[in-house]
Amino acid sequence: MTNHRATAPQSRAITVPATLDAALDPAWLSQAFDRPVASVETVEVIRTVATKVRFAVTFADSPEPEGFCLKGLLDVDAMTARGGSTCVLEADFYGKVAPTVDVRVPECVVTVVDREAQQAVIIMRDLIASGARFCSALEAFSADDAAQSLGQLAALHRGRALLDQAPWIRARVADLAQMNYVSVDMLQELLDGPRGDGLSPAVRSAERLGAGMKALAAADAARPDFLVHGDSHAGNVFRTAEGAGLIDWQLLQRGGWALDVAYHLNAVLPIDVAEREERRLLNEYLGQMRAAGFAMPDDEQAWREYREAALYGYYLWSITRRVDPPIIVQFVQRLGHAVTRHESHALLGVA
Repeated sequence: MTNHRATAPQSRAITVPATLDAALDPAWLSQAFDRPVASVETVEVIRTVATKVRFAVTFADSPEPEGFCLKGLLDVDAMTARGGSTCVLEADFYGKVAPTVDVRVPECVVTVVDREAQQAVIIMRDLIASGARFCSALEAFSADDAAQSLGQLAALHRGRALLDQAPWIRARVADLAQMNYVSVDMLQELLDGPRGDGLSPAVRSAERLGAGMKALAAADAARPDFLVHGDSHAGNVFRTAEGAGLIDWQLLQRGGWALDVAYHLNAVLPIDVAEREERRLLNEYLGQMRAAGFAMPDDEQAWREYREAALYGYYLWSITRRVDPPIIVQFVQRLGHAVTRHESHALLGVA
């Protein structure tokens, strides 16, 4: 089902499908698997920006169906298709990074990448069919739950040596700080909606949030780089009998460890639990990293970096649109309260 040290998937030099029908076509899947496919049955289709489809395949040489999950930009408009580079990044994670780190991830069996067109799909074993359960923003983590998933992030961060040979893994915070994905006016409109209810006017200010992101990017660039997941919210965590694991590597990046840790703890924990437990969990994370031989900042400096980095996850969810509104509201509320509690703007020198 999953491994702590994954096996690299097969890479196929075939056409990347642009539609769901093309992706589930037995002839195309036969090429992808390099094995004749007799029949395909759709189990579930989940559409956000990318499409994830769970399906069962019966191969011509075997009577027993096998469960898979395919992910890619399918049936999207031209503007959305421009985000195909994130799918290429995720395919490269499974091919080049997953086999080098001790992180529990889905078993990716095939990647199909068109680097010229910057499009890709990945085919993984179906975790749900294997008994895994995906987490949700609407299902609160306990502190013990968060400690498990935080341990997976620590395992990823310990793979930072890979960055020396991986210039293709970029510092994404600086890109986000340019506000190329959403204008200040558009962001303000989003924050003025239900997602921002109950947050202070200062935290709901799009202009101030943009300034905070620029200051965070500058601070982060001056600190050691780690291998960072980049989108460590509850929906990207799964649980098996073996423990927690991580999915969705489209924001894989190099950056400060605190980007993942502050985002994760403040996104998955209810506000009162985060207030009570976050410093203990942070210290456990630091202890794991130090025990593995990594030079981490002292406890007070680490606490400051953590408090600053709360802004990162808050920004990501403030600009999010193609997710169910109750999930957006939950994450913006938790992360917005974290930014308030930690005085993240002030720490970054933003008035």
